[in-house]
This record gives sequence, structure tokens and C-alpha cells, in this order.
Amino acid sequence: MRRGIAASALVVALAVSMAACGSSGSSSDGKADGPVTLTYWDTSNATNEAPNYQELVKKFEAANPEVKVDFVNVPFDQAQNKLQTAMGAKGAPDVFRSEVGWTAAFAKAGFLEPLDGTPATADAGSFQPTLVQQAKYEGKTYGVPLVTDTLGLLYNKELFTKAGVAAAPKTWDELKTAAAAVKEKTGVDGFWLKAADGYYAMPFLFGEGTDTVDAAGKKITVASPDAVKAIETYKTMFTSPGTAKADVTTDAYAHMMDAFNSGKVAAIIQGPWEITNIYKGSAFADKTNLGIAPVPAGASGKAGAPTGGHNISVYAGSDKAHKAAAEKFAAFMTSAESQAFIAKKNSTLPTRFDAFTPEVKADPGIAGFQAVLSSAKPRPELPEYSSLFASLGTNLGKVVQGTGTQDGLNTVATDYAKLLPGFAK
Repeated sequence: MRRGIAASALVVALAVSMAACGSSGSSSDGKADGPVTLTYWDTSNATNEAPNYQELVKKFEAANPEVKVDFVNVPFDQAQNKLQTAMGAKGAPDVFRSEVGWTAAFAKAGFLEPLDGTPATADAGSFQPTLVQQAKYEGKTYGVPLVTDTLGLLYNKELFTKAGVAAAPKTWDELKTAAAAVKEKTGVDGFWLKAADGYYAMPFLFGEGTDTVDAAGKKITVASPDAVKAIETYKTMFTSPGTAKADVTTDAYAHMMDAFNSGKVAAIIQGPWEITNIYKGSAFADKTNLGIAPVPAGASGKAGAPTGGHNISVYAGSDKAHKAAAEKFAAFMTSAESQAFIAKKNSTLPTRFDAFTPEVKADPGIAGFQAVLSSAKPRPELPEYSSLFASLGTNLGKVVQGTGTQDGLNTVATDYAKLLPGFAK
């Protein structure tokens, strides 16, 4: 399944119980009395990605015999709530993979250890600056970028060629024209958009120069005229000739990916976390058949996609010995060598410049997404930002089924006002 945004809202209580996490290998004063055993929660795909992270962990243990790592794979869609519960009580991991949207919220709650001046951030200058910024909260660094991603337009080059589509569409209108041509010439749908998911709607908002909120101005903008215009365009992507009807079933994501991978739909909006699965599809036995382009621009001429990904963060409630080991572990997992290893194994995007080696860029999926990263829009330093996707997705599902766009977005704005009491509507 996708890396995307967990559906449940994250509203973390600021009263934090810094209970010991119960890791073995240290005395009560925080001094190691034997090998330190770190508990590491990994949220990568258990089938395609986690085994490669486990191999990397073994490399770390071989290089650091004084540290053992208890690798625990936690399903991504459960991890947010499990981490919140564990860090507020007992049983929290010493170090874990945190979706970029969670980092600020966990930091605000006091759950995360600042990493400035530690081995974890010794190579900060090698990372893409926007990714380092996304790991900060109130001027302090609370995570090290492990993997990054964004959304792009993924398309089947063969189907586009058969339909006479010579280049990747640069606007939503061009995409609708291409979809109609594909349907007419090949008989398959030209485009499928993931419905009822706020994350996949963000390129439409960015394309009109707006967002769900103006974090700096403390204003809710999700129901503004520009946002309404964006979602009106979004709605047409389910009703125009050659586009797939909105699928709001619980298996919608799998349906979309199965159709694309088998050549039953020509284009989708998707991120690099699906590249390895796409390569397994019958339509992409030849990897070069996969086209990757920036998301189309809106009527304003602007194009933009959300920046996603994961940081490695250290739990503030662990003792000194475990924090030190965790910082060393975070540095290892985000080193240039480790980043290149994971990129080659999982076809994911490295977060640091020196990991884009010629061997890594030989993967057409990585090379394609590296080229579209320039259109990725960093998330604002707003702890509640990740939680905004839940109401947006729910109400978008209603909008595509008949609820008026303005009414649906007004409901979202009302929900946001409860979550962000200091913001004006």
C-alpha cells in the first residue's frame, strides 16, 4: 500500500509522561553495562521494502558490535497512533521512522530528542535543504531525512504513443484531452485519479496558488475561491471523457494500481513508493515504458505537488546510552552509502545529494522522480498539518458523489477551525 497520509487525525497532548521505554542493556544511571539493544520501529512496506532495511540494519550491527537492534515493522496506517500512545505512556521505541508530517507534532508534544550537534546531524549539509527544514520545529532539528517523495504524473508511454499523445500533458486540460484520445484509440481509460484522498488533491490546490491553510498568516484557506476552483477542476477528472469514474471503495487504491500496472489505464498521479510494484506489472516489464513527469499545472499556470517522506527520529524518553546509540544508528541509516543502498533496492529517492550516484540514477524511476522534485512544495512548520488530510479526504469523497463543492469545503473549514483555534476562517 502507499506511503501516504494516515486517515486519523493526530492531536497530541502536550502533557508528556517520559516513562522509560524498557530497552535492555543499560543501568538505571544511563551507562551501558553491556551491548545496548535499540528498539527500532520501521514503517516501510513489509513485503517490498522492509527486508532491505533489515539487511541495512545487519550492516549497522556488524560495524557497531556494541549495539544490537530490535527491528519491528509496524504497518504505516497504524504507526501514527501506536507511536503517539507508546510515547505518551510506556513501550516507546528508542528510534523510529517518522512520516514528515508527524515530526513537528511529536516534537511539539516533547516526545522527540533534539538532534542538533549530535552524530545524527553531522552531515546536515549533504541533505536537500527543504528536507532538513521539514525535520525542524521552532528552530531545532528533530529528525534526519531518510527518504523523500512527491507526486508526479506517471504514464504508459506505449499507450500514449498509440493515442498520438506526443508529450506528457502540462495542464489538467491537456491531460483530459490526452485521456479522451487514449480511450478513443486504445479502448482503455486514459486517466485514473485516487478519489476521497486529500493528499492526491493537493496538486489541484497548489495549481491555483493556494493550500488548505496559510500557516504563516494563521488563516484557513480550504474554502476560499481559489480552493473551490481547484476542487471544481478535481471533480472534472472523474467525469471527462476517457477518465475513470470516482472509486470511493475501501480497495480503491489497489484497483487503481492494478489497472495501471496491467495497462488498463494510461496515466495516474502517484509517488515513487510504488515504483517497485509498477515494475512487476505486465505493462512495465520494460521499465523504460514508464513515463514520469511533473503533475499538471492549474489554470494559474502553476504546478506543485506535496513533499512527503520519512525522517528518523529519537525518542526523548530513552536513557542516555540508548539515545547515543540511536543517534549513531540514525547517522548510519542516512549516510550516503546507506541511502544509495536503499535507493537501489527499493527504487526510492535519496534525501542527500551525494547518494544520487550514477548507479542509483540508472533506475529510470529514480531518475524520473529526481527530475520532478523541483515542483515539490515543502510542508509548513505546523504540527497539525498532517491531521488536515483526514477531513479533506472524507469530504472530497462526498463532493465527487454529489455534495456541492463549496458546501463540502465549508465543512472541511469548520473541522479545521476546531483543530486550529487560533486560525481565522
